[in-house]
Amino acid sequence: MKVTIVGAGIGGLTLALMLHQRGIDCEVFESVRELKPLGVGINLLPHAVAEMTAIGMLDTLTAHAIHTSALHYYNVHGQPIWQEPRGLAAGYPVPQLSIHRGELQLALADEVVRRLGAQCLHTGMAFESLQQDGQGVTARFRNRHSSSVDEVRSDLLIGADGIHSAVRHFFYPTADELRFSGRMLWRAITDAEPYLDGKTMFMAGHQDQKFVCYPISEPLRRDGRSRINWIAELRIDQSDRPPMDWNRQVSASVFEDRFATWKWDWIDIPAIIRGAEAIYEFPLVDKDPLPRWTHERVSLLGDAAHPMYPIGSNGSAQAILDARCVADRLVALDARRGGSTELALKEYEAERLPVTAGIVLKNRLNGPEQVMQIAHERAPAGFAHIHDVVPQQELEEISLQYKRLAGFDPAALKASQSSGGKAAPATTNQEKQS
Repeated sequence: MKVTIVGAGIGGLTLALMLHQRGIDCEVFESVRELKPLGVGINLLPHAVAEMTAIGMLDTLTAHAIHTSALHYYNVHGQPIWQEPRGLAAGYPVPQLSIHRGELQLALADEVVRRLGAQCLHTGMAFESLQQDGQGVTARFRNRHSSSVDEVRSDLLIGADGIHSAVRHFFYPTADELRFSGRMLWRAITDAEPYLDGKTMFMAGHQDQKFVCYPISEPLRRDGRSRINWIAELRIDQSDRPPMDWNRQVSASVFEDRFATWKWDWIDIPAIIRGAEAIYEFPLVDKDPLPRWTHERVSLLGDAAHPMYPIGSNGSAQAILDARCVADRLVALDARRGGSTELALKEYEAERLPVTAGIVLKNRLNGPEQVMQIAHERAPAGFAHIHDVVPQQELEEISLQYKRLAGFDPAALKASQSSGGKAAPATTNQEKQS
């Protein structure tokens, strides 16, 4: 069996490593001419780190990452709403990692080259079309090095080419637009003094005005400073909606006045914003869940299948879980010796589409970050104690429900690890409806 993977992002590269580990041939085709460490920070939740561990990547990633110790939520006045340990500190069998997205991607790419060979990772190859028959898939790529059109033959194809997926567009050329939330994100990295314990992720504000911050490196040895990843988020007037560009560099003057008073005894947010070398603007968008991902011998994975708001640190994690599911279904297909490629991809879709669709919709309701919105609506001027506004049980239930929906509640992950790593169901029917 041979698999063509379109896209050398986190999902596509992880899938390549997982397929190789299981003895399945694959090649990865990426549209950009050269992979570069672009982007800002991301979080790898424990269920994603467990999969990285299973393919022998934990030590490599740890060298580039922070072991996140806690997650804190605050209101616009800097008052604590909810705090919980994360990763190893929360009793998970593996850490939660905060890491630069570009460094993660390049580490995965280097490992693909080392294990599979450089001939299995092709850059400058832009997907254009495909054709299927009873024996396989023929994909056509525009070779950006030679301007030729190259044909690639394989048994099946996985489109892991991101939110602007060309493979997805091939099957859904119309009525598949990005849905704009009305909120803009400004993302950057600042070298700054560590805050709290130097390993804590925090979010402050509410759904119309929010600041997210977490370190993605240990304090730099030369002067004790850390690389701090941060995101400022604001609702904007729809009439002033800017171009739907990614990686558009802007000045802090576009938004910094809204956070001018966010100085608390443990962090100075205006100083964090001012200290950034470059700030990039992103629209907060997703897409409606698709009716299906699989079309005979072709299926979608990661953001190509289920682009979601970056809430709950789940985008990269769900792509990694997709990759694990595809790999397992194809191994099971080989073991049955009587099943079809189409059946394996349909089984993958049947397991992963409902779960990820639920996360897309839950993230539109702010996912676990709804604790900030609840506190803001009930006490916009602040509170003496959060439990006067939101009972402890309500806070705990919001946190646990999202962990269950996304597949990383501690009990399920421990059970998965103790059973040899077989993925446990992410939700029950009752949990999906909650």
